[in-house]
Amino acid sequence: FYVCRIKGKFRVKAIKSTNPIAVGDKVLFIIDPNSEEKKGVITEIEVRQNYIVRKSVNLSKQIQIIAANIDQVFLMITLKKPTTFPAFIDRFLATAKAFGIEVVLLFNKEDTYSMKEMDDLRQLKVVYQDIGYHCVEISALNGTNVDQVKSLMKSKTCMLSGHSGVGKSTLVNTLAPQLNI
Repeated sequence: FYVCRIKGKFRVKAIKSTNPIAVGDKVLFIIDPNSEEKKGVITEIEVRQNYIVRKSVNLSKQIQIIAANIDQVFLMITLKKPTTFPAFIDRFLATAKAFGIEVVLLFNKEDTYSMKEMDDLRQLKVVYQDIGYHCVEISALNGTNVDQVKSLMKSKTCMLSGHSGVGKSTLVNTLAPQLNI
């Protein structure tokens, strides 16, 4: 691994974003000859196959590139603690579709729901399945259906997304305990 910095001001053609480089970008760099450690200077960003964005939080008209060169994104959804509202899901799906990124919906914390809440979850799940999305009920905490998620991830560059508290870190720790996130 090399710790790299950007040389000067970097601009990505036709994209007005707050960050010129994002997770998943493929870059070219040169080794910094003045550094005793493994340090580099990024000289070029390769063309992105795709990227996913969100509006910048600073009220500007800029976007923030969340990640680039993604094969598939997993959107984690919870009915409570925190609640993921359908409007959020729909906005996320529209953004991913616009950039040609496949989405899998993960309905997490199924181990914490009452029978009524499970009925609500399954009704919501059917809505998204009926329009063509792959949906999986999981419990990242106890490992329910995590093998299915792992299988869907195999040989792909994947991204996890969702509100704070939906279980992204828990899922990563269940999939790869050695990471200890």
